[in-house]
Amino acid sequence: MILQDKKIAIVGGGPGGLTLANLLAIKGANVKVYERDVNKDVRVQGATLDLHEESGLEALRRAGLLNAFYANYRPDAGKLRILDKEGNIKMDNHTADDFGEHRPEIDRGPLRRILLDALPDEAIVWDSHFLWMEQQGEGWLLYFKNGTSAYADIVIAADGANSKIRPNINNIKPIYSGITAVEGNLYNAAIHAPKLYDLVKGGKIFAFGDEQSLILSAKGDGSLSFYTGCKVPENWVTESGIDFTDKAQVFAWFKDAFGSWDSQWQELFASDELWFVPRPMYHYPLDQYWGTLPNLTMLGDAAHRMPPYAGEGVNMAMQDAYELADCLTSDDFHSVKEAIASYEKQMLKRASAVTQMTLDSTEMLHSEGAIEKMLRMFEGVREME
Repeated sequence: MILQDKKIAIVGGGPGGLTLANLLAIKGANVKVYERDVNKDVRVQGATLDLHEESGLEALRRAGLLNAFYANYRPDAGKLRILDKEGNIKMDNHTADDFGEHRPEIDRGPLRRILLDALPDEAIVWDSHFLWMEQQGEGWLLYFKNGTSAYADIVIAADGANSKIRPNINNIKPIYSGITAVEGNLYNAAIHAPKLYDLVKGGKIFAFGDEQSLILSAKGDGSLSFYTGCKVPENWVTESGIDFTDKAQVFAWFKDAFGSWDSQWQELFASDELWFVPRPMYHYPLDQYWGTLPNLTMLGDAAHRMPPYAGEGVNMAMQDAYELADCLTSDDFHSVKEAIASYEKQMLKRASAVTQMTLDSTEMLHSEGAIEKMLRMFEGVREME
């Protein structure tokens, strides 16, 4: 086994990193996950996740965690309504009992807990905010914000879209998609946004108009997560003059930018129980390539960040995890570098195709006639079924 006597460091405790840790631990590898959160009890932001059969669900199956998933998933979270900017419902799948069940949904918090609980406590090193790394002998020395350091023979970057490790692998720059989102969570939504809470009805809303999008998802904790999608210049966040730590300024922007939309949507920003952050949406070139390193690679958003408008991010990361675990624990390779090279070749090919699909979806959802295009797409899916 090429991992014999090797210390493996996974930097980042998201779904991809934790899935990889579980799959390697099952094979007896010496693996540690270095996570910036202080402990496992932090509030997890972000929308619900739909897991796909060939990727997210397959990763959990291989880790022996599929029963735990189905004990924690949310059966109705995939129910979808498509609305126009006036709030008129153009498609409603709440009456279809099986809609979304081929891609079952789970909140990020429960999925994280499932993956964490399956690992030994000593496999997670909390409060490990990664700063930089340097080569030491044939391995790497990692430095963290809390003043600690750690040695690893193999390092896997699972540290997200703004990965600090990726520059050690290549200098390929991301490309702006043309869309910037304001992502947020509205807490206690039944109280603070009762109209929208009732409209979402425990599932999701996709709303479109004026080449803009608004996506809402109900979460099991009673909150609503949301994305506003707008066509703005790449540097809009820094050049707009908006202080994105000031809810009043963001609310003023929303009322102006979505000024032609029905006023009911303004419930999103009417409460103080709110978290939000602006996110310019980037992707990597479809033909990105780099020379394989002997003991350093990456997965998930660190390797192939892309907009969220095809629901592929977490699934890509979890598929990366099981494909990388397969390569690293296979007897077919004579070195870690050979295993990484095989993984990266198949990962980049897959990521290219999914990135193209995601960009097509992103363009469609922010174009004139987005609703009609989505309805035709769903009609085509029904016919295939």
